[in-house]
Amino acid sequence: MKNLCFFILALLVFSCQEKGTVDYAIISGKISNKTVGEVSINSLDRTVKEVLNIAEDGSFSDTLRVKAATYIFFDGKNRTSVYINTGDILNVNYDAANFDTTLSISGKGSEISNYLLISSKKENELRGKGTSIYLLEEDDYKATLNSVKMSSEELLANTTGVPEAYKVKEQRNLNYAYLGGLNIYERYHAHYAKKPEFKTSDDFLAELDGIDYSNEEDFIFSPSYKGIVTSHYSSEASALAKKDSIAEDIAFLTTVGFLENETIKNGLLYENAKYGITYTDDVDKFYKAFIGYSTNEDNNKEITESYNKLKTVAKGQPSPTFENYENFAGGTTSLSDLKGKFVYVDVWATWCGPCKREIPFLQKVEKQYHGKNIEFVSLSVDKLGDHDKWKRMVEEMHLGGIQLFADKSWDSDFVKDYLIKGIPRFILIDTNGNIVNSNAPRPSDTKLIDLFNELNI
Repeated sequence: MKNLCFFILALLVFSCQEKGTVDYAIISGKISNKTVGEVSINSLDRTVKEVLNIAEDGSFSDTLRVKAATYIFFDGKNRTSVYINTGDILNVNYDAANFDTTLSISGKGSEISNYLLISSKKENELRGKGTSIYLLEEDDYKATLNSVKMSSEELLANTTGVPEAYKVKEQRNLNYAYLGGLNIYERYHAHYAKKPEFKTSDDFLAELDGIDYSNEEDFIFSPSYKGIVTSHYSSEASALAKKDSIAEDIAFLTTVGFLENETIKNGLLYENAKYGITYTDDVDKFYKAFIGYSTNEDNNKEITESYNKLKTVAKGQPSPTFENYENFAGGTTSLSDLKGKFVYVDVWATWCGPCKREIPFLQKVEKQYHGKNIEFVSLSVDKLGDHDKWKRMVEEMHLGGIQLFADKSWDSDFVKDYLIKGIPRFILIDTNGNIVNSNAPRPSDTKLIDLFNELNI
């Protein structure tokens, strides 16, 4: 009844607004059996995050001032796509314990969200479980992608209430999703089918010929189109890096920096820089390249803030510290406890695939340097709810070194002070607690041993 009353009130509020003056949407609903954790609305590019205020009984209602687009409704475990536009009044209800069978999206402007929900379910049915689609051979893979495309096209055409303008753009997006699937097949099939030398047939990507890489409307609307454009310029950047013997991240900034379309240029620069600047081998050169090409003031401000923060964790600077982190072996450990030895820190999480792929290499390096003047610290940024999962994985995989659990996951001071935005991340600290490399080579990289040799470890 409470949600019904709110829904009626919302309608009355909108009816009293003068035409054209509403600049927000309303989202409300109730989540049954909600566990601890925030509920948020997130943009697909992760630049927007709006946290919803959830009452004790799981009900919520909030106003959103966001651009018309598809967002991810996420409660920490369950997620669904919702399309939000100015003037919409969406009502989202479900049982968190039975999300897939109880999710309901209704209200003014809910037609697109329901199309996205049904389309996603049908796509999952057609693609099969997990990554099994990438095991298919070329013809079967292409046929499966085409069946997904046709299914969504039919659903789009038959869904009432969806604005025609949206249908036109979504039709193109479905085709881009199909083409994007073709574009990633070679490397995905090589990986999942365990065929490292696999190459697609010469005409496999023929359908991508003639793509216009300067379509601003599609770049804004379609994540699949953005992915194709990014892949295209990444390939050009790789060729430039090889030709001029420069780093690939700098080559990418240089390649897209000369694009005529400002929206696409700035979008690609920012998407690359917001994470790339935390991984680059030369932060000064990277920053100068970015700022020399980017014309978006908001983006420039954010990347400049990141650059200034990264300068505080440059080589030779005192390392940020962690204090009294839980040690799997018992008790707690602080960085100061390890002073007098080099410290190689692996920031990871149990859910991180690339992190787990580094484990065998890390174990090999740990064995090679056992008894040397270096400590290997694996710092988990798992959420508190995954604490037991962390302990099980450490035990079952016989993880060595010093296994620590960060106090506040991604919000831990050590993580934020190093501006860590992606994992795995490796950090090397010297015997005096100063930074040797805030973005050290991975255990799988032979450069790590070269670095250790340079330091006479």
